[in-house]
Amino acid sequence: MTDSTTGGIPLQSSQCAAACGIPVPEQNPAWVHASTGFGENGHRGDFGEQFVRMLAAAANIDAARRERDRVGVDWQLGHPGRPGTRRFPLIEAQVKCTSSPEVHDKHIAYDLKAKNYNQLAGRDYSVPRFLFLVLAPGDPVTWSDATPDRLLLRHAAYWTCLHGLEPYENPPRNGMRRVHVPRANLLTVGSLHDLFSTGSELLGVS
Repeated sequence: MTDSTTGGIPLQSSQCAAACGIPVPEQNPAWVHASTGFGENGHRGDFGEQFVRMLAAAANIDAARRERDRVGVDWQLGHPGRPGTRRFPLIEAQVKCTSSPEVHDKHIAYDLKAKNYNQLAGRDYSVPRFLFLVLAPGDPVTWSDATPDRLLLRHAAYWTCLHGLEPYENPPRNGMRRVHVPRANLLTVGSLHDLFSTGSELLGVS
């Protein structure tokens, strides 16, 4: 079930999930009540990061998590390289997760904190950087669904690069900067591999 405000992306409630045939318990299971911080920002952020980690694992890409949030990077991704290409290429990603996306026909609008924006914007980086935006349901109970033959994660992740944009100079306290994440930039196993060459081209790295 969709509506015009989501641009075709499923609505974010458990009621909609049930209407679409997605198994949803009538009452939250016991582990929900026993979990502290269930569904809060930290929980959603961790789901977004692990969503990306799962894609990287499926793509046979190494993902190293930054332990300290000093440089605006959640994951550094790399692989040995293919014959005839640059060896041991790297990219870096800042991951955000939202359950209330502002979806338009061709892009998803997302407001980044000025600090996070400035950690991605501009060209003075030695390693290409990307923003990965994960869209998740509002009800954490519907974030995943496991059966004997598959594990389903909802909903999807998209990518964009801010290297062509100027940093936000002298932002106000708690300032925000809106970015447009193209809906064509769906993050998949294939597109994740493509980002290594895309990032190098954007920064002019040979």
